[in-house]
Amino acid sequence: MKRITLVTGGSRSGKSKIALRLAAPYGNKGFIATAEATDDEMLARIERHRRERDSSYLTVEEPVNLDMALKSLPEETEVAVLDCITVWLGNLFYREKLIDGACPEINAFLDILDSPPCHLILVTNEIGMGVIPADSASRHFRDIAGSLNQQLAERAHEVILSVSGIPLRVK
Repeated sequence: MKRITLVTGGSRSGKSKIALRLAAPYGNKGFIATAEATDDEMLARIERHRRERDSSYLTVEEPVNLDMALKSLPEETEVAVLDCITVWLGNLFYREKLIDGACPEINAFLDILDSPPCHLILVTNEIGMGVIPADSASRHFRDIAGSLNQQLAERAHEVILSVSGIPLRVK
């Protein structure tokens, strides 16, 4: 059975390392990267993440269309790590893809989760546990991220909360 594992937690909490550990035992692995190198700091983060995973991963870099990225994985792919849902959501906001609360890219991604092509390990940030954002745009992003995370957790067979690099099984 093709499963969905959601790994969530705060920023720099070890989510990506946990996701890679979960994927390590599989033979044919994919990695879907959503980040774009928009500045030197993000480029350095992307390079660090590339070094953290070994060459056994087929990497697909896709900042917007996650359903297409998942469909592009070879049929023999056993597991794919998707890192990161929150960065992807930021990409959608930046490109003004959310219109009146609707977003075809989110709907298409959620639809593919009903029958995933392989075991999926989704990495996302739990951003609703911190300071309440001061401006309405940031609060809107937080609210959409929280709602999306709830939908992902509902579909997931397993949910892991990363706290200081320690995985805590929630579901």
